[in-house]
Amino acid sequence: MTKLQLSVAMGDYDRTRPLVDGRARVDGVDLVPMLLSPEEMFFRAFRHQAFDISELSLSSYAISVARGDPHYVAVPVFLSRAFRHTSVYVRTDRGIDGPEDLKGRRIGIAEYQLSANVWIRGILEEAHGVKPSDITWVRGGMDTPGRPEKIRVELPADVTVEPAPEGATLNAMLMAGEIDGFIGPRAPRCFAEGHPQVGRLWRDSMGAAEDWYRREGLFPIMHVLGVRRSLAEAHPWLPGALLKGFTEAKRIAGELLADTSATKVTMPFVEDTLDRARRLMGPDPWSYGLAPNAKVLDRFLDYHHAQGLSPARVQVDELFHPSTAEAYSL
Repeated sequence: MTKLQLSVAMGDYDRTRPLVDGRARVDGVDLVPMLLSPEEMFFRAFRHQAFDISELSLSSYAISVARGDPHYVAVPVFLSRAFRHTSVYVRTDRGIDGPEDLKGRRIGIAEYQLSANVWIRGILEEAHGVKPSDITWVRGGMDTPGRPEKIRVELPADVTVEPAPEGATLNAMLMAGEIDGFIGPRAPRCFAEGHPQVGRLWRDSMGAAEDWYRREGLFPIMHVLGVRRSLAEAHPWLPGALLKGFTEAKRIAGELLADTSATKVTMPFVEDTLDRARRLMGPDPWSYGLAPNAKVLDRFLDYHHAQGLSPARVQVDELFHPSTAEAYSL
């Protein structure tokens, strides 16, 4: 049988690497992998539909579904997940001691609709009473001036988003104290370089995330896998084959992570960190598939609609190809 040759854009993760080196495969497909940064993948996928299969921002994809014009259809493979209590950075000389102190502040963002930002805004409002309208959002490039939103968004009238001054970067503005903080999936460069007056809002971000998980039982999803809709229509077996292949790749990665006779990642305390996560979250903390993730997806879609990013509240089953909603068993 002649296999389909399909391009796939995804991050260079332990959970995708087996599909690149051949330890895992997608039935009926020869993958042409491109290992790219999220910024490049998402821009090219949503602006130009550049790939047959692509890792997608959950927020951007939900916007396209809500508007009725999605070029991709998702498969419940969640290539990026993260607790975003690590993602709020503040000036430590401004009296910002807790989330409530963000009211009335000027906070930098690279894009309003980023999935990480949706999660943090939802948590700030739900758990701490800080509404999106309580903050002035300053949008711009982190290290390069003038970053555009990859998808046009129309926000509620009470939400204020200002462009960063021409030629300015958010990193430089945070260093100079021209904004009070920054929220986003990447740490600002000045924090990574040890700026003495820039720190995380939650000093113990891991503890704060664990406490939130104990209350909510949610591991936030950032990215999904998407396949070009026209391909899924022409080859209805393809979404299920992708789910199977990517799940196998993750299984291989999990086995290697747990083999600590010689650790496979360049990080101390791997055994302890993995054991801590499993005691909190169960034996498969990073689950794929619709059934174990319906609750976390529902919460995200609640936040997304409440923040004005999806004009109609998207339902979980609208996101995914119907063939991936269930799987066979022996």
